[in-house]
Order: sequence, then C-alpha cells, then structure tokens
Amino acid sequence: MNGKILLLVVLSVVLQPRFIRAEEQSEGKRLYQTYCTGCHGASGKGDGPAGKTLPVRPADHTNSKKMNQYSDDHLFTVISKGGGSVGKSAQMPAWGAVLKETQIQEVVGYIRTLSGANKDAAQGQARAK
Repeated sequence: MNGKILLLVVLSVVLQPRFIRAEEQSEGKRLYQTYCTGCHGASGKGDGPAGKTLPVRPADHTNSKKMNQYSDDHLFTVISKGGGSVGKSAQMPAWGAVLKETQIQEVVGYIRTLSGANKDAAQGQARAK
C-alpha cells in the first residue's frame, strides 16, 4: 500500500511541470487567438483577414528559420511595445497596456510552438549579438 502512495507522489512531482506547461500553452493559445489572429492568422502564417489589408505583411510565426533569429526578449518587446519599438512595422500594435507581463510571456511561448523554433538557439543568437 505504501508503495502505491509513494509511486503516486513521485509521478505527480515528475509530471507536474508538463501539466503546467500545457496549461500555459493553452492560455498562450487563447490569448494569441484573441489578440493576434486578426493579423497573423489562426495558424500564425501572417495571413489573417486584417493582415491582408496592411501595407507590410505580418510576421509568419510558423517560419522556424526566421523565428529562431529572435530571442524571447525580442518577441516580448515587439508584443508589449509594438513593432516600431524594434524597427519593424508600426502597424504591429503595442499590447503592453492590455496584456500583463505573464500573459505576454505565454503568448511568446505559444508563438514558439507554432514554428517549432528552438528556444535555446534563439536565446543563444540574442546573446551573440
């Protein structure tokens, strides 16, 4: 009986981070669908209905080669302060007054899942610059 309880405790500790990450991804996905898909599209290809009307096409978040060039900090800045803050299109709005810091981090995490971008490679690129 004690062995079963110990096994349950061990499994809950080992598996807990996976459940938390899945929960964060779903919150990031929900926020992305609410605030980003109008321009970036439901799949993140930059082909949303509003994005098609813009003079500069929104970023394609599914392009891992491109997304690996950006650190999480860079993406956080773009989302919170807008595209103009990093020399990109001023058509990308600043969401920092609407979203909390943790929510923006969740969106960044979800964007990483769209491209399958290697977060560690992106972080390394940011440090190398």
